[in-house]
Amino acid sequence: MSWIDIPDGSPFGPENLPLGVFRHGDEEPRVGAAIGDQVIDLAPVASAQMLDGAQLFAQPSLNAFLALGRPAWRATRNWLLDLVSNSAERDTVEPHLIPQSAVGMQLPVEVADYVDFYASEQHATNLGRLFRPDSEPLLPNWKHLPVGYHGRAGTIVASGTDIVRPSGQRKASDATVPTYGRSQRLDIEVELGYVVGTPSTLGKPVSVEDFEEHVYGVVLVNDWSARDLQAWEYVPLGPFLGKSFATSISPWVVSLDALAASAVPLPAQDPPVLPYLAGKNLVNYDITFEVYLNGHLVSSPPYRDLYWSPAQMLAHLTANGASVRTGDLYASGTVSGPEKNQRGSFIELTWGGREPLLVNGKHHTFLEDGDELTISAWARGSDGSRLGLGLGEVTGRITPGSRDK
Repeated sequence: MSWIDIPDGSPFGPENLPLGVFRHGDEEPRVGAAIGDQVIDLAPVASAQMLDGAQLFAQPSLNAFLALGRPAWRATRNWLLDLVSNSAERDTVEPHLIPQSAVGMQLPVEVADYVDFYASEQHATNLGRLFRPDSEPLLPNWKHLPVGYHGRAGTIVASGTDIVRPSGQRKASDATVPTYGRSQRLDIEVELGYVVGTPSTLGKPVSVEDFEEHVYGVVLVNDWSARDLQAWEYVPLGPFLGKSFATSISPWVVSLDALAASAVPLPAQDPPVLPYLAGKNLVNYDITFEVYLNGHLVSSPPYRDLYWSPAQMLAHLTANGASVRTGDLYASGTVSGPEKNQRGSFIELTWGGREPLLVNGKHHTFLEDGDELTISAWARGSDGSRLGLGLGEVTGRITPGSRDK
């Protein structure tokens, strides 16, 4: 319960309280917490209560707060819960509630490094069938390790940023040489991103048991993909220009503590994983995404049955001694379910462009200039009901790139 009025259907209920960075008018960007359709301006509230570290909420990113570690994260969450549930705090908080419609949301973290995984068996199987129809869809290593690649932290952008259609080399199936030009097969990837707070030590792997000591929370990720560029360049070293031009993330970071009510056991893995990836309490989260093309729902991918857990992704990321830093972001890879309307990319939804989607009377395959994509997501509780625990949304609109040369 909260003394703050929360509209019905709001993703930001009183148990959620995600953190983000906002700008109000000409004021400097700073940290706020979302509740209902409002933002709590945390810096003046913390200062009024003379909290240690109040100045951290006046920063233009969450990095300084994230670096404090789990005890401080938990103490801050308990403070926030008291602010919104204890009516005695009303006089302190109410003057610092700002409508979300009156603020501009910023990138919540300064991203240090970015890693993208490939953790959905349904997605990997679908792409295997598309790309290698005469072979086994999953490559031999896929069920032994969380496959991933290092991305470009500098091209991670805030939700609402326009996405410029990328250019690069692409080669038609009937051509003998490649051409250079704008991507004609621009796509999305529906993903869940994990935000690292506490850094690790170079040379010391992070165990699956220590996942929650390092990861603060999650954001929505749309890892835009140029499939024609990717198809020509990815052998033998994997994704490069087809992936590195832009990755959008949502503005609100939902804490793992808030998500705890939606945790579900990781599905069985066969064959058994190696010891460094094994654990007794590995979980996923019961989250359902919704993908909207120009305002029309086209897919609802489920996260809960993802093959690899976030703890295993972090353990594998650091297995060779690689360290993580405050602000690191790693993402799940495209999330797809077993049904056609649960696929998390247009290459799957349209089966390589051969089965167009009919949306508002128009056939769609890959993204066209002017298309707007919005991904939202909700978590569900142990009883299967939708919690007041939304992840907000991540949006981007496609704009034309430079002319072909």
